[in-house]
Amino acid sequence: MSPSRVSRTFLGSPASITEARRFITVFLRNWPCVEDAELIVSELATNAVRHSDSGRFGGRFTVSIEADRSRLWLSVLDEGGPRSPRVLPPLASGENGRGLVPVNELAAAWGITGDDRGRIVWAVLEALPEATTRR
Repeated sequence: MSPSRVSRTFLGSPASITEARRFITVFLRNWPCVEDAELIVSELATNAVRHSDSGRFGGRFTVSIEADRSRLWLSVLDEGGPRSPRVLPPLASGENGRGLVPVNELAAAWGITGDDRGRIVWAVLEALPEATTRR
């Protein structure tokens, strides 16, 4: 299997987070880690919309996937902002406030590149697509 790459740019709105999740599930439908990938991209897209200039009127963010035989590289490119993403303890109640905690727990590796003009937050998952694991 040769590496596959795909990207899609979304409007920086809360509704686009759902579209970004759908993008992941369609592209990775045969991967056993699709649910982890969906959660990671959901968290990264949410952070882009809430905490970067991507969430301003006319803002955008881009989700990218690179897949090869054994790993997925997921990333969200935002339009930057004054604060750099970081792992914070989750809030005591509700779904909000999880931030990068699930990314940190699920990913084999993750990181941040860029600055206040634009950042890429990326995560790597190690897994084989179901089609190659069945024999």
